[in-house]
Amino acid sequence: MNLAFIIHVVITVLLIVHCVRTGRNTLWIWLIAFVPVAGPIAYVLVEILPGLFGSRSTRRAVAGVRKALDPEQDLRRFEADARMTGDVASRQRYADELTRQGRPLEAIAIYRQALTGLYESDPNLMLGLAQAQFASGAFADARATLDTLIARNPEFRSPDGHLLYARALAAEGNQQQALEEFAALTKYYTGAEAPLRYAQVLRAAGRTDEARRVLKELLEHARFAPRHYRKMQQEWLSSAERELSTL
Repeated sequence: MNLAFIIHVVITVLLIVHCVRTGRNTLWIWLIAFVPVAGPIAYVLVEILPGLFGSRSTRRAVAGVRKALDPEQDLRRFEADARMTGDVASRQRYADELTRQGRPLEAIAIYRQALTGLYESDPNLMLGLAQAQFASGAFADARATLDTLIARNPEFRSPDGHLLYARALAAEGNQQQALEEFAALTKYYTGAEAPLRYAQVLRAAGRTDEARRVLKELLEHARFAPRHYRKMQQEWLSSAERELSTL
């Protein structure tokens, strides 16, 4: 037999044994066995090297690789926590992750279970419910939930909640009120998402000159903003550049 093949088999067996003995996720066994080279390398980088090089940057990189290989790991952990403790905080974490994983209908059910008793009007839970409703396409329900949130918690402030409210109005077809909310929102919203969405609604309303102005101001601001801002907002800034190029 080819020497390289023998070495590959030995390394594969050793890594699988290590995986089993140390109680790692069994998905690794399949990756190591059936994804030559890439599987074993990923296992070494994620599961073995961190113990040897435990720096913060390494831990962040490892967490990123782990999430890419097993995107539902947090979901399973939060689900287990919610079942074990049953408290509101664990339910909220689970529901938040369900929404992020594209399962908003399940998230809505969890939020409704949590919105009882002392937490019946909890603003963070109600905001999470509205986000799940919006993600499910129930735009009117999301707006109604946010209206109730503010009625019951008049001191509560959330830029993300305000953005969601404006988006829900636009999705319902209420352009004029959506534009009013976006205009107010962009005066204090620190990220690039709100101005971009404002410009998109302006364009849909036929107000292209205003949409162009909003996008130009956003990109000009970003040009002089700190590097970390541009990095964090890259997705929205790239979309703004594409949007502007079509106006």
